[in-house]
Amino acid sequence: METQVQKVQKVLVHLSRGSAAAQCARFVQSITGHFGGQDETQVGCYLDNNRFILSQGAGQRVPLKRPAFCPFKHLSVTQAAAIPLDVQDRGVDVGVAVILQTANQRVLLTRRAAGLRIFPGLWVHPGGHVELEETLVAAGLRELHEETGLEVEVEVEQNHVSPQILGLWESAYPARLSRGSPFRHHIVTFMLLHSPHTHRELQVCLRPDPVEVSACLWVDRDLARSIVGGADGEEGGLQPPPPPAVSVSTFDIPTSPHPPPSTVQGLTQQERGPRPDGRDECRSPHGPEQREEPLPRRQELED
Repeated sequence: METQVQKVQKVLVHLSRGSAAAQCARFVQSITGHFGGQDETQVGCYLDNNRFILSQGAGQRVPLKRPAFCPFKHLSVTQAAAIPLDVQDRGVDVGVAVILQTANQRVLLTRRAAGLRIFPGLWVHPGGHVELEETLVAAGLRELHEETGLEVEVEVEQNHVSPQILGLWESAYPARLSRGSPFRHHIVTFMLLHSPHTHRELQVCLRPDPVEVSACLWVDRDLARSIVGGADGEEGGLQPPPPPAVSVSTFDIPTSPHPPPSTVQGLTQQERGPRPDGRDECRSPHGPEQREEPLPRRQELED
């Protein structure tokens, strides 16, 4: 009974095949491989009673991908047995990554703080774990606000909510067996969210949490398409074609306190206009700089 109580303390991945009832996925189990053994497949996904259920039944499906070097693809029986029991008992966590696209076709990325235990210093989409009783959209909006200070409202047009699930990514840490046995396992839902504002309008509303975020970056959508397509940073997870040379705007987070945040819906003309000192309203103490940047790395989650 004690084990059952522990399992309902967080949202976990459950797997269903055919007419069989959904079962909680094991930590050492390859989720993508469960549905066919390839590095990409199509699955249905939905939340039900704090369970994130993946299946290949009827209904709309989305891509589920993993890198070719995913540890859970190559984990042997002996290696799996050597993973500590407390890690094996964790199950597979559920996360969400928000791809926030602005009216001028820029996408927000954040650089994980250097002090984080998991993937410090990487460029990622804002996101995190799905908490109990949350929807995927609510979890994404909460994480976006907690990490960046942005408050974004979803729009409903003709019974269609603007957030769109682009696909799922099977994530492990460490990312390769050569770097050690995995002790984190997630299925990350990538969600596209459109904003009616430009990235410069949203920039004045940014108040990143320095504990989690060390810098912000606005990248054009061509490069974002490569990232969403499965790029895994220098490791080239699904090896998308090289992106064209593009310019990006980077904004380091100053050490001085941030001004009080404004909600995206409450932007005034003064906030959107030039600053009294003549500088662009989006410029941090460090600049923004226009320069070519390497491909930012794919979303990973902090436990």
